[in-house]
Amino acid sequence: MPRVITAFSNPLIKRARSLRDKRHRRAESAFLAEGLRILTEAREAGFLPETLFHAADSAQHPLVVALAQATEAAGGEVIETNADILSKLSGKDNPGAVVGIFAEFATGLAKLDRSAADLWLVAERLRDPGNLGTILRTADAVGAGGLILIDECVDPFSVEAVRASMGALFTVPIAQAPWEEFLPWLRSGPGQLVALSLDTDLDYQTPRYEAPTFLLTGNEAQGLPDAYADECDLRVKMPMLGKADSLNAAVATAVMAYEVRNQRRHG
Repeated sequence: MPRVITAFSNPLIKRARSLRDKRHRRAESAFLAEGLRILTEAREAGFLPETLFHAADSAQHPLVVALAQATEAAGGEVIETNADILSKLSGKDNPGAVVGIFAEFATGLAKLDRSAADLWLVAERLRDPGNLGTILRTADAVGAGGLILIDECVDPFSVEAVRASMGALFTVPIAQAPWEEFLPWLRSGPGQLVALSLDTDLDYQTPRYEAPTFLLTGNEAQGLPDAYADECDLRVKMPMLGKADSLNAAVATAVMAYEVRNQRRHG
């Protein structure tokens, strides 16, 4: 039977709420994920929460039952609570039926196997959690091997980024590294580094991309530093026919990723 907690002053509720803050996430190596779809995606990918909170009125929902049973079977704890506490944990006025505390997973380059896929996404100093989540979803959709975050990017384990990923955080391998570590790792094996850039005349549909392809997207406002772009094998850009001078970082990444994927599909 789940433990029932309905007091905001409960230490477990306070701990869970504190994980909305990056400092506490880092101290505890844990993060929050909320919503039945996201937690179900996590369960199906083999990730279960250390603690699962669910509303009393959702206790009989088949997916909640499956989550609760799997969490308890793995040694986790299930807490029954109310909508007000779930709202405090998620930061939303209309919280999902479930919130989970998950252990952060390793994000070093060493855990990636570049031979596992012919396409990888790389983002440098990405700032917006919505963009990060969308790029993770794109990585999942195109079958990319993973997403590599370069230098000081937005925290992929923030509540906003996890929510924006719609579960892709649990299905797409993710790594974090400074440029000085990433570049030697990349050059230690096969891999074509392709920068999305405005400082080129090379149309993105002109080259034939080599596998594995690493697509590098720069900071939303500043793009890539010149020194980073100079290290890339190719710089490509997309034609802009209207007044805008560039696409949103996540949109540009998706367009580019599907160009690479379509080349592979059609030989």
